[in-house]
Amino acid sequence: MAGVVCARTLVQAGHRVSLFEKSRGFGGRMATRHTEFGDFDHGAQYFTVRDPRFVTLLKTVPALARPWSANTVRVLDELGHVLASAPPPSEAHFVGAPSMNTLVRHWAQPLNDGSLSADTLLETRVTHIERDALDATRWQLRTEGPADAQHVYGGFDQVLLALPNVQADSLLRASGLLPALREAMAHVTVAPCWTLMVAYPNAMQPGLSHLGPHWNAARSTHHRISWLARESSKPGRSPIERWTIQASPAWSAEHLEDDAERVKAKMLKGFAQITGIRAEPGHAVTHLWRYAQTQQPLGQPFLWDAEAGIGLCGDWCLGHRVENAFVSGLELALKVA
Repeated sequence: MAGVVCARTLVQAGHRVSLFEKSRGFGGRMATRHTEFGDFDHGAQYFTVRDPRFVTLLKTVPALARPWSANTVRVLDELGHVLASAPPPSEAHFVGAPSMNTLVRHWAQPLNDGSLSADTLLETRVTHIERDALDATRWQLRTEGPADAQHVYGGFDQVLLALPNVQADSLLRASGLLPALREAMAHVTVAPCWTLMVAYPNAMQPGLSHLGPHWNAARSTHHRISWLARESSKPGRSPIERWTIQASPAWSAEHLEDDAERVKAKMLKGFAQITGIRAEPGHAVTHLWRYAQTQQPLGQPFLWDAEAGIGLCGDWCLGHRVENAFVSGLELALKVA
């Protein structure tokens, strides 16, 4: 979200932009895992909207962001007993439709199809930032692509990093650049998150609309599990019974380097304790987000060194919400433009 919004804003201001994305597609933690049983929003579960600029932008794509009436969100104890029902939400909870990554992919498409003054390179990771060999007033980037292919791209006036803070710090350190910016974000902390995705296709039977509890989303005080959501309850999703389960930050950090199968077994046990669903899932896969949720933000929308022409943005600058990423990317672009 931060990188795409930043790039789109700069293009609209008259700049030519090159966008480097290490993954095969767009979305970041607004991610969707596609399976034969249906989709899983295994990163951000929903987003809220407070900034009027975000409101304006979402009004241009009303079909792609739909409210999710997760009005049965509960707070549960270790065994799934209700501690408290959440009060009626003071603000709408939105999800991308038909999947969470739809919004970012839609806004990124013009950067990737030649309709804007932009170039996009997917599956390309920047490994080093250095002065351009042909023009020392500009920057060049060393990259790694598929099959370890290495390239150098040059002629850039500015370089903007929409990366998790730890990865941005590593890239600047490897490039021997801007210790002051690195020092400025030294206090930022971002917690990891193990995520489990399970599907129960056998629940699609006459007279059996779903398995387990009647609520669709819950926060939990379980020592392993902090969030559970029934994916089929979200608007525009397929009806097969599917759950996304996210571990707590503390448990994820404790088991950061554990084997994925061991993590899956432990999370399935916690899921069964909370929901009472003890059937064997037809699909169960884990995913580790090393940089999932900001615990201590930067406290300002971006970092920018005007003399060097290097800036940093991301949700970690302001918090952990999707809108924080939007505001950070937008504000950095407006500063540069």
